Amino acid sequence: MRAVIYARYSSDQQREASIADQIEVCRRYAERQGWAVVEHYTDAALSGASRHRPAFQKLLRDAGQRRFEVVLCEAIDRLGRRLADTADLQDRLAFHGVRLFTPQLGEITTIHVAVMGMMAQVALKDLAEKTRRGQLGRALAGRMPGGKAYGYDVLEGDAGGRGKRRINPTEAEVVRRIFRLFADGASPRAIAKRLNADGVPGPDGRCWQDTTIRGQVERGTGILNNALYVGRLEWNRCSYVKDPETGKRVARPNPPEAWEVVDVPELRIVDATLWDHAKARQESISFTMGRDDQGNALNRAHRRKFLLSGLLTCGCCGAGYTIMAKDRYGCAGHRSKGTCGNDRTISRMNIERRVLSGLKERLLAPELIQDFIDGFRAEWEAAQTNREASRRHRERELASVERKIAGILKAIEDGLYHESMKERLTTLEADKARLLADGEDADTGLPPILIHPNLSELYRRKVEALEDALAAGVESAEAMELVRAMIDRVVLTPSPAGAGLDANLHGELAGILAVCEGVAQTHKRPDPCGTGRQVSVVAGAGFEPATFRL
Repeated sequence: MRAVIYARYSSDQQREASIADQIEVCRRYAERQGWAVVEHYTDAALSGASRHRPAFQKLLRDAGQRRFEVVLCEAIDRLGRRLADTADLQDRLAFHGVRLFTPQLGEITTIHVAVMGMMAQVALKDLAEKTRRGQLGRALAGRMPGGKAYGYDVLEGDAGGRGKRRINPTEAEVVRRIFRLFADGASPRAIAKRLNADGVPGPDGRCWQDTTIRGQVERGTGILNNALYVGRLEWNRCSYVKDPETGKRVARPNPPEAWEVVDVPELRIVDATLWDHAKARQESISFTMGRDDQGNALNRAHRRKFLLSGLLTCGCCGAGYTIMAKDRYGCAGHRSKGTCGNDRTISRMNIERRVLSGLKERLLAPELIQDFIDGFRAEWEAAQTNREASRRHRERELASVERKIAGILKAIEDGLYHESMKERLTTLEADKARLLADGEDADTGLPPILIHPNLSELYRRKVEALEDALAAGVESAEAMELVRAMIDRVVLTPSPAGAGLDANLHGELAGILAVCEGVAQTHKRPDPCGTGRQVSVVAGAGFEPATFRL
């Protein structure tokens, strides 16, 4: 029987050797049972409170492909700390004919899952309560229950105690500078740009961003909202719950009466007067934006998705090109950090028309698509030939292994036995299982080619339909997703010839053109929209037929 081992530990403060210890315990158990261990699945420093763990998810996928018959783990809580996740795992394994074992309990039944899974979940809840109790104790003692805030150093050793902080004079002056600039009318974005221009390192040595300074008022994040700077420790401003669908923690602000507030005057960096001035300006800005129904207010931060949202990048710094004003894209690195000199913007309608025109005129020409289809068929046929050769080689190797197994069994039946024969038989059985699994995988690959005979014309119609829809002020979701699927990114670079931006299109279909003509495309064409220079086409990741999804 083919067996796999799953091992996990929860915290990055635990020993990595814990994984090796778990695997060794399970390996010895599998050896005693006469099973062949064919794979190890390990999740290091990942909590069992969520099923969204890479190795755990891979184990589920491989179970569905019948790659093994047994799953081994040191204990049930290694597979998960939630009863629902553990029960779901057992149901899935049972459906695929896979059995679950631990060295201590043997085969895991529904009763084991119910009892041990419930105990693991209760233990997780108890651990969370004890952690919270410890954090409360540190907060009430004026010590930090969380991470290190900018402006402070961690005091280590017995003299400081856990959670003790002291003011970092250099960083504290930067904090005071931020508060003074904001109180005098500078925006968080302008402050970030000024600090970056002056070479002032931000938290963890990164560049300053406006969000680092602005943060979120209701959660107490960001430089301007950290009450510790005024000598007040505020703990329990947020509760964190884990979304069972995604496994990610979600912050939920608590009401002020649930906060734990402790005065820590020795950690004050900003005087009360400056703090109050900054808070008053913050409230004034919030009130103005709340009344603004036309401008670029924060209460409309969830903007609708445009055709090129997330696909535009700056050719100078690599940052994203994002909406800066009404229907205009600009470099986020220039606007938010001031670290990029590319100050040129482009209208959304302009770049959308240029990209659609490039797709229609350069990538969807019937002769290019036909050349691509011919090349695709040739690659597919070559892959089929290689697959057939691999199949014949695998069958010969499998027949050889089976003959050797039969020879050993015949010798045992004739009364000839030696201890080394058991080890050799186990190795041969593992080889046989591997070859059979490889054969099953090969049988599911390379489906027949189904390419529409009028492919280029279909794409052209979709792009033209989207052009018409955009011109009329409406969007076709189906056409937008089709076009977005063809684009990897659009790189915008200031034109050396003057005003405007050059646009270079990188994408799946860009690779078609490179293959058809044998070179990367750098040809220029007149700009159809009157501004900027051109849309040129650059080959993407290369000719990989599986990625084109024709």
